[in-house]
Amino acid sequence: MRGRSGASRISLILVLVAALLGGVSLSTGAEAAIAVKKPTPPHGLTGVGSASLSGVGTTDLKSWVSSRLQADVQRRAGKLTVSPAPLTAAAAAAPLAAPTGTSALVLYDTTGPYGYLGELYAMAVANLAGHFGTVTSKPVSAYTAGLVDQYTATVYIGSTYYGGSIPDAVPAVFYQDALRTTKPVSWVGDNIWNMANAVGIEAFKQKYGWDPTNSFFETGGSVGNITQVAYKNQTLTRKIPTGFDGGVLHPALSGAGYPQVTELATATDANSGATSPWAVRSGNLTYVGEIPFTYVSESDRVIAFEDLLFDGLAPATTERHRAFVRLEDISPKADPAQLRAMADYLYSQKIPYGINVIPVYKDPKGVYNGGRAETVTLAQAPKVVTELKYMLAHGAVLMNHGYTHQYNNVNNPYTGVTGDDFEFFRAHVDAADNVIYDGPPAEDSTLWAQSRVTSALGAFAAAGLPKPTLWTTPHYAASATDYRVLGQNYTARLERSLYFAGTLSGGAVNASRYIGQFFPYAVKDVYGTTVLPENIGNYEPEPFNNHPARLPADLIASAKANLAVRDGVASFFYHPYYAVDPLKQTVDGIRALGYTFVGPTELAQ
Repeated sequence: MRGRSGASRISLILVLVAALLGGVSLSTGAEAAIAVKKPTPPHGLTGVGSASLSGVGTTDLKSWVSSRLQADVQRRAGKLTVSPAPLTAAAAAAPLAAPTGTSALVLYDTTGPYGYLGELYAMAVANLAGHFGTVTSKPVSAYTAGLVDQYTATVYIGSTYYGGSIPDAVPAVFYQDALRTTKPVSWVGDNIWNMANAVGIEAFKQKYGWDPTNSFFETGGSVGNITQVAYKNQTLTRKIPTGFDGGVLHPALSGAGYPQVTELATATDANSGATSPWAVRSGNLTYVGEIPFTYVSESDRVIAFEDLLFDGLAPATTERHRAFVRLEDISPKADPAQLRAMADYLYSQKIPYGINVIPVYKDPKGVYNGGRAETVTLAQAPKVVTELKYMLAHGAVLMNHGYTHQYNNVNNPYTGVTGDDFEFFRAHVDAADNVIYDGPPAEDSTLWAQSRVTSALGAFAAAGLPKPTLWTTPHYAASATDYRVLGQNYTARLERSLYFAGTLSGGAVNASRYIGQFFPYAVKDVYGTTVLPENIGNYEPEPFNNHPARLPADLIASAKANLAVRDGVASFFYHPYYAVDPLKQTVDGIRALGYTFVGPTELAQ
């Protein structure tokens, strides 16, 4: 990730003069690093836009929301006919052997015009459940009798609003099993009313104390403007643009004579001040009133869901709050003095940290070198290598941040220069100053990705540095193929990631449909790789690409929100070309919240 360098006026003038005079090469020994004002991607880059979905997914999201709300209006009016799922041979099949240890069953919808969204949301749940143990994910239509009893807990994501032309794909046996089992069941989003109808409304009320058939997303003809969710003494944000907000279900509590319903999280409407449950629990059933994986932020209501999973999968977990910082975009052109200043500060505070190193610097068009192409390897930058070794001797852990952190000799999307651009994904900036993700490069393949990894590791070895075992993808964007290659070469990735449609189903991966996600704890993701968290962003003193500045106070506020996760991490990154003081402010503020800084390898424990 590249941020702004905060160039001094003098250094910028020197660069301009050099350019006007034909340029002066500074690559000899790669020791003369000049601070220049360079492009920066948005601080919270997840490989997707603000919706956390690909461009296609974001467009479909709006239509999906509209169709759901129309169906909800019909249901309220008693005009929505729901055809039950047919009894198929699959529904009567014998269950497989139960998994050992902590295990999660994730069920998801696949039918309807936006059925693929179900797989995207299921991957988000499966990734989080991968923190706790093994995960089995399958379409809910493939559910067979007794499966819920074979797992520690089950999560169903209702993303297809069944009714009208879309028949119910949820087997009746799942409705019955969810009512019968004593195992924890979490229900997220739609179709809980179909369960009540299937098992009997009164039977549902007698066990759970509320009536889904009389619960709706709109009140007074509107979903309102819910902007906050209160959970465990933290106020979490909910920022969804008009037209993309499907609302939060308002559960109709049954009251006296029925089981008590526990309100786990509370939603607040910014316009009316009205509050309503965001998540409730009674008996073995936890219900979350929306699917919380779009329009997320570092202090978002998804944090509540991330913590609620502990109740079903690891209820005895001890409260623990750890923090992590990594220094970002260290290339052969880094300023050795700046690296030393960061190292000395962090060592004085007894803070272990990561150093994300790019082993080869490329400026193929001479953007920052007077029009002359420039390539510098770590082996050609002995002073930088000396500082890297100093850092490793003073609490740092070496991490691999791509091979060149740029792609070919084209703007992708900024300059083609190391640290500025994507390496494993194509992108451009549109007329509205938004970064648009175009997909994997044409030559993307297992062989291509492996060749870049092999070259990167060779550059570390040539400089006399140890082999890094941790990886961060440049600008957090790569293909499913690339992620699998990375998993074969590194023990873990420390990053935000993209997850593509087709991954769970085993079919062809659709590179135009994906969801971006970041985590508050280590997970084993659907690619089979351990992913360590980065979840509160980075210091960015100036707005860029329609993203606001992000100051120490913002990072600290996000860390505070993440205290809601009982065994969570506040993980951020910082560019060493900035002054030390903002880093000090951030560290002091996070420590004051009760976090303990740890090294990256400890995050997986």
